[in-house]
Amino acid sequence: MTNSPELPSDVKELDEWQRALRAQFPIVTAHPDLAYLDSAATAQKPRPVLDAVQTYLTTSNANAGRGTYPWANRTTALVEQTRDLVREFLDDPAPERSAVHFTSGTTEGLRTVARDWLPNFLADGDEIVVPVADHRANIDPWTETQRLLARQGVHVRVVAMPYQQASGDYDHTALARLAGPRTRFVAVTHVHHVYGGDMNVHRIRGAVGPDAVICLDAAQSVGHLPVSVAGLDVDFVAFSGHKALALPGTGAVWARQARGPAFVPGGWSGTPNTVGIVSLAAALDWLRAAGTDRIERWTVALAARLTDGLRDLDAYEVVGCRTSLAADSPVQRRRGIVTFRHRDIRSGDLGFILFSHGFMVRCDHHCQGSAGERSESVRVSLHVHNTVEEIERLLSVLGALG
Repeated sequence: MTNSPELPSDVKELDEWQRALRAQFPIVTAHPDLAYLDSAATAQKPRPVLDAVQTYLTTSNANAGRGTYPWANRTTALVEQTRDLVREFLDDPAPERSAVHFTSGTTEGLRTVARDWLPNFLADGDEIVVPVADHRANIDPWTETQRLLARQGVHVRVVAMPYQQASGDYDHTALARLAGPRTRFVAVTHVHHVYGGDMNVHRIRGAVGPDAVICLDAAQSVGHLPVSVAGLDVDFVAFSGHKALALPGTGAVWARQARGPAFVPGGWSGTPNTVGIVSLAAALDWLRAAGTDRIERWTVALAARLTDGLRDLDAYEVVGCRTSLAADSPVQRRRGIVTFRHRDIRSGDLGFILFSHGFMVRCDHHCQGSAGERSESVRVSLHVHNTVEEIERLLSVLGALG
């Protein structure tokens, strides 16, 4: 199909590149009648990732850091090489000093920071900033730490992250007014899981000063767009492998090791998810070769086309800042997530209707915190295998529903 003329010319030039990448997703090509539009929940896996897993399991599967025979040594080396690969993928400016700890995903990664590092960093009277309208995975661990410390007689104040009402972005000006010498820790999200907004994390450091520790939930950015810790000036990054084209049950925490005590997860670590780590290495290699900058350009353009189409349908409300989602946006563009509601059809019912037409979307409250959206909605989240044809077909179905 010829791409829609509404898409920018630089994105149209990615047609051949996109078709070649789409062909590498077996589950996608095996179901040409279905459109998978739920990559923010979990991403599909390209053939090189599946091949890497198959090769590992059939040639050198062993435990890491336990044995001295060749298979065990090879697995140990793969784990350590993947740590270095994570550093490179995140544009680590000082890899000799940073640490990478493998987890089961973003949620466990954030909980590990909250459980094993944060209590040793905070003192009575300190403050932490929590993004109360983001995903609960980036809210609950910090409030749990507050309660844990309170039982020990250490009282920490939780400050709600301020948001801009019009855009849904963090209000960096208001944050600068709230932050003070006792603001010790700030939890932030890179790309919002409902609104699709890049939360302008690069402005957080200027708002909170040079000494506060910043922890980044990168679940919706790693694997979807370039992520540079050098530019963001954050201290922790947690992300999930399964949202970045790797297998479920793997993820990582990157720690800068520049502010506060060294990040050393507590307790006996046990057997690592070696096959998951192998899949993560293959996924990061694939993403680097594909170009996360081009993946971002493609998915942003598809999301803008969907938003523009919904804007012309009176029955639908786009959740979040419609101006910054649109193709002609005068402000910063949104990423490959578009969330909306029908004014008369319940979102859960709309999800069933859409699947009957071959579209797989998410329809619920999206695990938002207490200050987030209270009504369920339909979320479309895109990746490089999605096409203009799928978006146009989706808009046609939505339009026919009135």
